[in-house]
Amino acid sequence: MFMHFPDIIILAGGLGTRLKEQVNDRPKAMASVNGKPFVEYLLNYISKAGFQKVILSTGYLSKSIEDYFKDRYRTIDIEYAIEKEPLGTGGAIRLAAKKVTTPYFIVMNGDTMFRIDLQRFFEVHVEKLAQMTIALRNVDDASRYGQVEMNESGIITSFREKSSQSIPGLINGGIYIIKTKYFKSFNHPEKFSFENDWMQKNVQSGDFLGQVFDEYFIDIGIPEDYKRAQSEFNEFKD
Repeated sequence: MFMHFPDIIILAGGLGTRLKEQVNDRPKAMASVNGKPFVEYLLNYISKAGFQKVILSTGYLSKSIEDYFKDRYRTIDIEYAIEKEPLGTGGAIRLAAKKVTTPYFIVMNGDTMFRIDLQRFFEVHVEKLAQMTIALRNVDDASRYGQVEMNESGIITSFREKSSQSIPGLINGGIYIIKTKYFKSFNHPEKFSFENDWMQKNVQSGDFLGQVFDEYFIDIGIPEDYKRAQSEFNEFKD
């Protein structure tokens, strides 16, 4: 690899409101899948890809995550960015980015598994001199997620809202790689939504690129998919 792997921020502060029956005593990222916290599968995947530093962005019941993983997991050094109050996804990234020491950083959702080739994702981002790249996924039903549109050059042109109509399309897979100086050049408020306040507002800048992947994808935010993960994650011999 031609440069140091970027630090990775995992957003692990979610409450799991829609999974209350399953995870009423822990953060959503710590939801048990076959006896292991969901976020542990993410860390295994990151470790196998060769990345070495993860910043866990935590809030609700953060101590349960700290007590479980401490400051190292396998080959990964772990740091924590702890929200004293909910800051929104953007505020959480802003807080965690203070601990980033690499020219680029990756952001992942702590309740989503999208098993893309992280090294290739990083390489293409750097080759294209991108400010931010989003990992996208083609799905048969994009209504739950909202659609992403991009042009022939791979530049993202718009984000569409969730819809009641079941149609196929490209969705945001919840993995981003961002140039650190670019992100820090904005005068971010303390609390904001990364997706709704910042990405929607700046998409017309032409700074956001998309890379489309077909790899395994699951978001455990609803009970049906959380249940599905219990059987499908048996394949991950991590």
